[in-house]
Amino acid sequence: MTYSEKKALSALKAVIDPVAGTDIIAAGRLGDIAHKDGHVRAVLLIDPAKAAQYEPVRAQAEAILAAMDGVSRADVIMTAHKPAPQLTQAAGKRPVQPHQARRPDGAQGDADIKHVIAVSSAKGGVGKSTTAVNLAVSLAKGGLKVGLLDADVHGPSLPRLVGLHGAQASTGEHKGRRMITPLTAHGISTMSIGYLTPDDGPVVWRGPMVQGAMSKMLWDVSWGDLDYLIIDMPPGTGDAQLGLAQDIKPKAAIIVSTPQDLALADARKGVLMFEKVDILIAGIVENMSVFICPDCGSSHHIFGSGGARDEATKLGVPFLGEAPLHMAVRESGDAGVPIATGDSPQARAFDAIADNFLKAFKP
Repeated sequence: MTYSEKKALSALKAVIDPVAGTDIIAAGRLGDIAHKDGHVRAVLLIDPAKAAQYEPVRAQAEAILAAMDGVSRADVIMTAHKPAPQLTQAAGKRPVQPHQARRPDGAQGDADIKHVIAVSSAKGGVGKSTTAVNLAVSLAKGGLKVGLLDADVHGPSLPRLVGLHGAQASTGEHKGRRMITPLTAHGISTMSIGYLTPDDGPVVWRGPMVQGAMSKMLWDVSWGDLDYLIIDMPPGTGDAQLGLAQDIKPKAAIIVSTPQDLALADARKGVLMFEKVDILIAGIVENMSVFICPDCGSSHHIFGSGGARDEATKLGVPFLGEAPLHMAVRESGDAGVPIATGDSPQARAFDAIADNFLKAFKP
């Protein structure tokens, strides 16, 4: 048997954090884990003042990793970083970390959302936003109440994809608090930073600002009663993405990739990022899977064939289906009418992905 990071993370869930009372993965103690030539090295993030208390935790984690298949040596170290200074919001309020977004008082925009689902890709250009929009539309076609939040602050594409480019959101009173009203298009409630900025200029923000803005767009938007809120995550696996995953804590994540080896390598990183923060992987979607020549009808696997399906099997996560590389998908996005609104073969491909997701996701 060979070493598997997924199995290592699963095994480490047996180690209980003495302060949080949960396993060290859920408590966010695992800062890093790497395997090379049989050697596993892991990092635990702790308060140095509690080093003696965490020494048994470190030893237990090291023993678990050393006993795994494909591991000849395991080293678990503890960091000595001081925790970030705490800020007290007001008398009687619990202190918060300065990098964390704080929920507002009063009514919460996500209070009546049953399930928050992240659609993510560790690599840009694989059609993540197109997939998220069409997945949301397909779910709504099936009679579900669906919302879509565009979390890509630096490159918001949702307004154009749903035909609301240039539209501006308004606010209104909701349960005693002024909140943002989402815009409705093609049967889904939508929100994007593009609805809150007056022009097409770039949003020049650092990671913490992005994280805070997106959390507020979840909490300060009057989403109402939704079965699913689909979040179109920004591409990548850096601080902004990790922070969003931890702040918003979606019920599950869907990873979008092309069949290309380069994209699959990044998709693998995305799967591992969500697993490290204990978020379920609902499945992998293979976008741009095949190109059908409109002139001769022949099939061309421009980015390879079956790569995402094979990767899903290796990672032990569901494969949700394939979406084709087709001019009609691009044209529909440019026109602001998602392809899934119709009944073409391309629309049915996204309908099948939505059906497979509902079968695979068991909350």
